[in-house]
Amino acid sequence: MTDATTDAPTDASTANRAVVLLSGGMDSATAAAEARDRGYELYCLHTSYGQRTEDRELECARRLAAAFDAADFLRIETGHLSAIGASSLTDDEMPVADADMESDEIPSSYVPFRNANLLAMAVSYAEANDCDAVFIGAHSEDFSGYPDCRPAFFEAFEEVVDVGTKPESEISIEAPFVEWSKTDIAERGMELDVPYEHTWSCYRENEPACGTCDACAYRLQAFQNIGVRDPIEYAERPSYVDDA
Repeated sequence: MTDATTDAPTDASTANRAVVLLSGGMDSATAAAEARDRGYELYCLHTSYGQRTEDRELECARRLAAAFDAADFLRIETGHLSAIGASSLTDDEMPVADADMESDEIPSSYVPFRNANLLAMAVSYAEANDCDAVFIGAHSEDFSGYPDCRPAFFEAFEEVVDVGTKPESEISIEAPFVEWSKTDIAERGMELDVPYEHTWSCYRENEPACGTCDACAYRLQAFQNIGVRDPIEYAERPSYVDDA
């Protein structure tokens, strides 16, 4: 696993290929832009697992893949995660909580072991298409609450990939923002001209975004920190910066 300073091929004629887990959110969009900036040809994988906003996320993922001129876009339905349940993202009986940005508890939005499921599919997709890497947009504010977003998890998963794929397959797990904050990601995304108007983060609504769930709060705070207005529509735009 490498960080965002890794060198990569830049000659389009010899570009390596990378699978990007493209949820349609700002982190995955920025990860896709980062992979493209490193010279990778993009193979975008989107999963629908019964989350409340899956229709909007799919729409955004398709638009992003087109904007990044992806070589391929694959959507996979992973309904087993919804059937397993135990997450407010997939269980209508569990309310999505308002943002609590000071909490160290695992939030109700955690989908049990989701990233292991998604990365496993991404590695299959990568191996089938002779890709060299799998990119995921996880970052430091994720792993404070989600155990499957921690650096140690990605390092361990890369070992599983090394053992479990063909001898000639060399697929790295790239989490370029794993030590970064959401604000860092927003800054990098602006440098890379990420079309954030085609991204969606809200856990609750397809439109407009609620502005008060965890995902909205961290996103709004990131844009507020860098002095840029988030281009998507919100029902509310609370201030999430200390000096505002």
